[in-house]
Amino acid sequence: MSEENSTRPKENGFHKLPGESEEDISWIKMKSQMGYHRIKSQAQQLKQDVKQSFLQELDSLVDGFLEEVDLAEGKEGLTNNVSFSDISSRDSESRKEQIKKKRTNGELPDKVFMARNSVLTDLFKIKDVKTIYHIFVAILIVFSLNTLVYDLINEGRLNLSFDLIQYGMGKFSKVMELWMCMNLSTVLVVYPGFYYWSMHRKPGKLGGYDIAAAICYILYQLVFLVWPIVYIKDNALPPGSSIIVTSEQIRLMMKVHAFVRENAVKVLKYKKDDQSSEPVCPDFSKYLYFLFIPTLVYRDSYPRTRSIRWSYVVSNFGQVLACLFYTYYIFERFLVPVFRNFGREHITAKALILSVFGSMLPATLVLVLGFFAILHSWFNAFAEMMTFADRMFYKDWWNSTSFANYYRTWNIVVHDWLYTYIYKDVSRLSPKKRSLAMACVFFISAVAHEYVLIMCFKFFYPVLFVMFMGAGFGFIFFKGVGRGWNVFLWLMLIMGNGMLMCLYSLEWYARQRCPENMDNFLDYLIPRSWTCDFEAMEG
Repeated sequence: MSEENSTRPKENGFHKLPGESEEDISWIKMKSQMGYHRIKSQAQQLKQDVKQSFLQELDSLVDGFLEEVDLAEGKEGLTNNVSFSDISSRDSESRKEQIKKKRTNGELPDKVFMARNSVLTDLFKIKDVKTIYHIFVAILIVFSLNTLVYDLINEGRLNLSFDLIQYGMGKFSKVMELWMCMNLSTVLVVYPGFYYWSMHRKPGKLGGYDIAAAICYILYQLVFLVWPIVYIKDNALPPGSSIIVTSEQIRLMMKVHAFVRENAVKVLKYKKDDQSSEPVCPDFSKYLYFLFIPTLVYRDSYPRTRSIRWSYVVSNFGQVLACLFYTYYIFERFLVPVFRNFGREHITAKALILSVFGSMLPATLVLVLGFFAILHSWFNAFAEMMTFADRMFYKDWWNSTSFANYYRTWNIVVHDWLYTYIYKDVSRLSPKKRSLAMACVFFISAVAHEYVLIMCFKFFYPVLFVMFMGAGFGFIFFKGVGRGWNVFLWLMLIMGNGMLMCLYSLEWYARQRCPENMDNFLDYLIPRSWTCDFEAMEG
């Protein structure tokens, strides 16, 4: 072939031999082009195969590296000090696999605890991400300077009284009094009662003794629900203090249910002739430890750290304090001036729309600050003090492209409780209707959030409940892929926070300035911002 081409005269890029016609030349050209395209196609396919193989190898290398890091953390700790108290490395690997797949019997997987850092803790080790953190610190300093300069120019003096914080967190001694009583009740009532039941019941099927114990447990939870409500009302606790009380109330109720739910199953399955069975009731030390660690799912043992880094504890509590002042400056300079005149004049549609859009970014910033202060700083501080090694209190919810993923990753602590004790239990009752279990999770979560707001503001205005069970529940069925969906999620969060901030603030100021609709319980249920007679007030 090479000799033939070497003797063929070149014409239009081809060597022409004597006796060849133009049709032969065209045929040769066509075959050459077909060969060229075939070779090009094969080369492109080879390129894709090599690229895919390279990426797979790269992923494998990265996964291997991450596994080595996790293994190193398991051996040396979050800062070279983690030790698994009673979990071998082989058990740890098998439990990791349990997360990724369902059990062979069709049950949903259990929550698995392992030694790991919070997401932001690892991200802050990256220089560029740490710079973003520094930017937020710089903005806090600017807010502080803005407040100081504003007071100096307008009032001729520095106003460092922090009236808003003092009002919101007022009557703190009453808060601590109730906090002590609630915690003592869980220690002096729940554990002794459960221990007595577990030690004195007869092994076998459910009996009258078990039913009586269940009724006592339900009555205790009801009393624990009503008691703080009466206490908040009688002592007229301000909003911030009310949030602390109700949040602690819900936390302890969830803790108690987790302990009873996990151990009641062991008690009911216990057989006296089974020598290999574990003790039917865990030690009191395990229960007491569970009450104060940042998780709501009970286990007899957790991955632990060998030592406490007190400098890390102090830095996290310092961040909580900084977020509190950050939130104060946002309210004082960007939100209170917007809503200060609500309740003094008619609210037009124009003023309402402007107020909603004016409060969107400040309200979203308050949301982010609350997340960072509680889910990162506060939880990490307590985890460090309690040598609790599993610091996965949240995931990278800010990268979510769907609301379903956002709800799963925003608050892992609460999500794990809802998944373990609501979703799984309802799924066992109705295995073929997982949507029912999902609806129960959303309903309970929405009721809990609305309850906190009712006790905080002292009125019923179910805006959050409607948004949670309406748009919030509906959006979980939109499962988008791509960064555009992430933009959509953030857009909905920003707009939703602006609406919540505006509507609740409107009702708050209306409650402060408008007269009661009627002197009975219905006044708490009917929004005064809808019924306030502004003309009568002006007259």
